[in-house]
Amino acid sequence: MENQKKNIIYDTVQQEEIQAIIAAGGYAYDWKQNIFYTPHDPWQKQFGYCRLYDEAAPVMAMVIDSEPIEFEYDGKRWLIELWKGQYGITTGCEIGVYYTTEPDVEIPGVFTGPLYFGASDEEYLTMFCFLEKNGTGLFSRTGTHWWLTGFVLGEFSEPEELTMIALITLKNEEMCAAFIKALQELGYSDREYVLRGTTVVITFTKPHSKQPASRYSPISRAAQVMNKLNCQLYNFFTANMENMYESLKTIRQKSPALYSLFLDSTKSAKAEILEKLLKPE
Repeated sequence: MENQKKNIIYDTVQQEEIQAIIAAGGYAYDWKQNIFYTPHDPWQKQFGYCRLYDEAAPVMAMVIDSEPIEFEYDGKRWLIELWKGQYGITTGCEIGVYYTTEPDVEIPGVFTGPLYFGASDEEYLTMFCFLEKNGTGLFSRTGTHWWLTGFVLGEFSEPEELTMIALITLKNEEMCAAFIKALQELGYSDREYVLRGTTVVITFTKPHSKQPASRYSPISRAAQVMNKLNCQLYNFFTANMENMYESLKTIRQKSPALYSLFLDSTKSAKAEILEKLLKPE
């Protein structure tokens, strides 16, 4: 793909500078695949998840397909959600694992529903994801995690161009059965998932769940116009760069606005959304 830089050796200074740039956003960099991802304990974890995040995503230039899979297990309400699409000037995907034992949050006139929290260390699940675009692989990620992610800088995609293969190993047969039941209730057929022991393999192409109203709104369409333009600008400025260090250095010098956009794209909108909704001025 256009964004893929040569796989060369980075010196220590280059590695440290890139990691320092993105660390504030709660992300890390995979040198071999040339992608960004979330480590185990990013600061975003403290904000959990609620449906409002997906509703507000296009305002933050995120145009994504979402698939929330909700079920009950071990006295908790669980959510395992899949996402894929365009995150500002990156194409990416996510698998999030959350649960709650709390009652629904009520924000009069705005939202009523569960506020989930990222799974604790003891509740991490072993997961794998592979993202492809129009039949061409972009990257894969694997790990025992609560939030498995990957993002390709400078790649522009419409969500429907992307297919995500997700492997999720549930804790035991009881949890697996509850998860499978929730998948089936969403409308997944046995052609869209495979069960191997307590591991579920899901092919996520078109969401079965009802998407937020904002997903197909004029805001989303406008966001994609700008996302595409910004990806084109990024690739124009970095066409002759050999690696991510050189790319970031170049856009910082030649296009400070684009560089700021990159920094913004590595930051979660969750904190801003919650702060505005739960603590209005």
